Amino acid sequence: MEEMNNGTSPSSEDETGREASGQFGEEAARNDARARFISETKEWIKSIVIALVLALVLKSVVVQSYMIPTGSMEPTIMPYDRVFGNRFIYRLHDPAPGDIISFRPPPAAVNSLEYLYAQDSQRGNTKVIPYLKRVIAVAGDTVRVHDGKVYRNNIPLDEPYIMEKPNYEFPTVRVPKDMVFVMGDNRCNSHDSHIWGFLPKRNIQAKAFFRFWPVKRIGVLR
Repeated sequence: MEEMNNGTSPSSEDETGREASGQFGEEAARNDARARFISETKEWIKSIVIALVLALVLKSVVVQSYMIPTGSMEPTIMPYDRVFGNRFIYRLHDPAPGDIISFRPPPAAVNSLEYLYAQDSQRGNTKVIPYLKRVIAVAGDTVRVHDGKVYRNNIPLDEPYIMEKPNYEFPTVRVPKDMVFVMGDNRCNSHDSHIWGFLPKRNIQAKAFFRFWPVKRIGVLR
């Protein structure tokens, strides 16, 4: 007795199964790739968010950048140089003579005709520009300027960093508690403590430690 052929051969059934299996495998691969892409995207977003948060924390607590608009610290810092300031260091110890610091100028400096303002063009407000000067003396020290030299505790300072010797006289004063005495390295063209007096320590924002612009003058500040 001859068997009847139902129109489906074993080989065609295998091919159909392989096609179905292949389609399922491709779909699974696409799903896996999609899942990996979503997972990697989430990780990138998480990393970017963490980096932004750390940057904001660093800026507000540890490091601040400053652009110097004037020549009062020449030749150490030139106009339009950009420097980093360490905002955290003075939580560990007090400012010391020789430190270059950024600070909010006291009222005596703000009220001076020589003080510079920056206009906020978007809001129409006037905001105070931080100063950048060098600490010359701290609480308990005496300071005077005589015959082109600055004296701290009656000892003339060795200052290879200044632009030129001061062309003015300044009588002996003693720095009060919680104050410092600051001067610009451009001694004859600096709006500093010899004009407006002592600087409260609470006004100090950071210690300037590194110039990052322009590229040709990148380096540690001294």
